[in-house]
Amino acid sequence: MIIPLEIKKRDRYIRQVLPFIRKPIIKALTGQRRVGKSYLLFQIMEHIRQEDQSANIIYINKEDLEFDFIQSAKELNDFILSKINSDVKNYIFIDEIQEITEFEKALRSLLLDQNNDIYVTGSNAKMLSGELATYLSGRFIEIKVYSLSYPEFLYFHNLVDSMESYGLYARFGGLPYLINLNLTDDVANEYLKSITSTIVYRDVVSRYNLRNADFLEKLLRFLAQNIGSIFSAKNISDYLKSQHSTVSVNQIQTYVSYLANAFILHRVERYDIIGKRLFSVGEKYYFENMGIRNVICGYKITDRAKILENIVYNHLLYQGYTVKTGALDTEEIDFICEKDSEKMYVQVSLRLESEKTIKREIGNLLKIHDNYPKIIITEDEFDGNTFEGIIYKSIRTFLME
Repeated sequence: MIIPLEIKKRDRYIRQVLPFIRKPIIKALTGQRRVGKSYLLFQIMEHIRQEDQSANIIYINKEDLEFDFIQSAKELNDFILSKINSDVKNYIFIDEIQEITEFEKALRSLLLDQNNDIYVTGSNAKMLSGELATYLSGRFIEIKVYSLSYPEFLYFHNLVDSMESYGLYARFGGLPYLINLNLTDDVANEYLKSITSTIVYRDVVSRYNLRNADFLEKLLRFLAQNIGSIFSAKNISDYLKSQHSTVSVNQIQTYVSYLANAFILHRVERYDIIGKRLFSVGEKYYFENMGIRNVICGYKITDRAKILENIVYNHLLYQGYTVKTGALDTEEIDFICEKDSEKMYVQVSLRLESEKTIKREIGNLLKIHDNYPKIIITEDEFDGNTFEGIIYKSIRTFLME
């Protein structure tokens, strides 16, 4: 195969893969369609070719009609066996592997040969929560791939950090292919609409044989309009009834899980800080990509606070944090972040102009009686001293760290 010459490197992900190259463990790159998983495979291939000139690279792309005949585990296994060279190391790359029925059986068989080094990508979270976890427990690692971070967005588009650049990022999001288009509503939004349609209809409607696509679109629009709000399936059901769309609570839960499986949404659980437990109902939803969110429900000035909160959440994921939303008596803590057994508390506020807003955001954090870092992130350009240990950061400072 021919590896594209012009590839913008995303070194953070490559560094995650490097310790596992040539190890008998499957490397699974997961994430929403068009976040750049295929190009990361190309970067890994190029790295391998530089280190091992005799490498036998086998590449299958299930979005390429050339490989349409591979539909089952047996067909996948037979094709790869026909390409294997027993005299050298075989590097097997399979793009969008969830399109192959019972693929996990073929991977388990191929992994028996120590001469095979396997890399796969997938655009469905069930691939790991279900098939791989069941059949290949302990024999795979997951590397989650997200849309471009803000620094990556600047690098891809040859921009410098500024409020104008941040505005473009907040409006159009971080899908890598946008570097080939003008970042304008009439051009970029047409591309984003086509990707949204592909994800919704190919990865949700078609995959799960849904009959009520109209309801799915309404649900997605509702979630896009209310990012960062606390919901339960019953809340959503009650709202949709008011819009003359009657759907059961169970069906809503199922549809939301399908959207999350396709990585278009992130579901965030609520955590009781005092009781130290997860709530059984009520969660928040954030979008993987702001450009996709904005073409679903529009990009409005009144949504700036919601968009800011979503961008902060996405960057915390990119930094490797496990993120929950916090409840403290009747108050809310936007994000409780954990990594390497350490915690961090984050509040997000569009502006800290009024005394009432400052007291609310600071007051919530001061009620948490531990010594972990506490941060307030805002669109204000102010980065100053702490207040009783609480750190102020502008969104651009936070994103560039």
